[in-house]
Amino acid sequence: MFSRGCLAAALLGMAVCARAQDQAAPPDRAAGLQIAFARARQHLRRGINASHWFSQNPGDYSARHTDTEITPDDIAAMARLGFDNVRLSIDAVPLEQYPRGADGLNVDFVARLDGAVDLILADGMAVTIDLHPEDSYKQQLRTDNAAVDRLVALWRKLAAHYAGRDPGSVFFEILNEPEVNDPYRWAGIQARVAAAIREAAPNNTIIATGPNYSDIVDLLSLHPLDDGNVIYNFHFYDPHEFTHQGATWSTGWWRYEHGIPYPPTASSMQELLKEIPDPADRFQLENYWLNNWNAGHIQRLIDEAAAWAQANRVPLLCNEFGAYRAVADPVSRTNWIRDVRTALEADGIGWAMWDYHNGFGVAVRDKDGKSVVDPQTVEALGLKMP
Repeated sequence: MFSRGCLAAALLGMAVCARAQDQAAPPDRAAGLQIAFARARQHLRRGINASHWFSQNPGDYSARHTDTEITPDDIAAMARLGFDNVRLSIDAVPLEQYPRGADGLNVDFVARLDGAVDLILADGMAVTIDLHPEDSYKQQLRTDNAAVDRLVALWRKLAAHYAGRDPGSVFFEILNEPEVNDPYRWAGIQARVAAAIREAAPNNTIIATGPNYSDIVDLLSLHPLDDGNVIYNFHFYDPHEFTHQGATWSTGWWRYEHGIPYPPTASSMQELLKEIPDPADRFQLENYWLNNWNAGHIQRLIDEAAAWAQANRVPLLCNEFGAYRAVADPVSRTNWIRDVRTALEADGIGWAMWDYHNGFGVAVRDKDGKSVVDPQTVEALGLKMP
């Protein structure tokens, strides 16, 4: 039987890489693995996603937007709360637009992106360069080989651009939730991109993922890359009936949900089920209740991901998890966040919560647009208010 402490012990045992190793290209897979384990332990334990800043805002990546969406005060607040890394989501399209500099990337957008990266590093946090394009960009990869070539070429440029910064603190994440439903095709795409990154940036650690939406089941279908200096990641939003209640951008009936408790209780669920008119949708929500979602259920699922990492002897990261704020009961939301974070830490898995101050945030914005940190979410994450 898998022991939750095994992965944590492996992380500790392999975290012997000195800072000098951060500056040297790994000569083989074993050395690369040692570096990846050490960096995961040293820099990617408690992270936060900086969403809607350089991604998820198509049509407006102007200086007006990026200068105000997340400010230096926000970055400083992340550091004070105890986050040790920021996952910086970046849309592919504005990177490729003209005018381009000598590095082949858009001059204005990348200059502002550089400022964000350097600000995060200056506040003592690591940064993940997360290529996070719109769905249409990713869906082309399913069938269009020219789109794959485009992705490989973009990453070669992006990796070369950031290779000069401290490789121990700058991570390259190949693609957020690839949406490529053929695991064999995705494996080939990911291997090509990883090779291009490694050519351009021999010392940085790569973050790889499974196909589709980076769920645990997608991770389990993945075979590790030949490159050892790689950390593998998954996302955790289960059960979506709870975490995405009120969401308007995905499964249609979720928008009608509100006040779904976690853990579910018979008295509350019987009334809430009456609000879902379609029998098939109602059946899915009822299964959330009947499947007895609680801390033990979540732990068993996370254990499956940890067992995969242990079997493949690779470091593992969960760099997205969270629950939508709009209509969720605050106590239930806090309970879910605490249970997921606790399960990840029990298995020695680093994490990054989604997100800072948008719909799932650790902070909320007041009427003036200023970020106000939520003490209950901070406590659920095992952190302390500054």
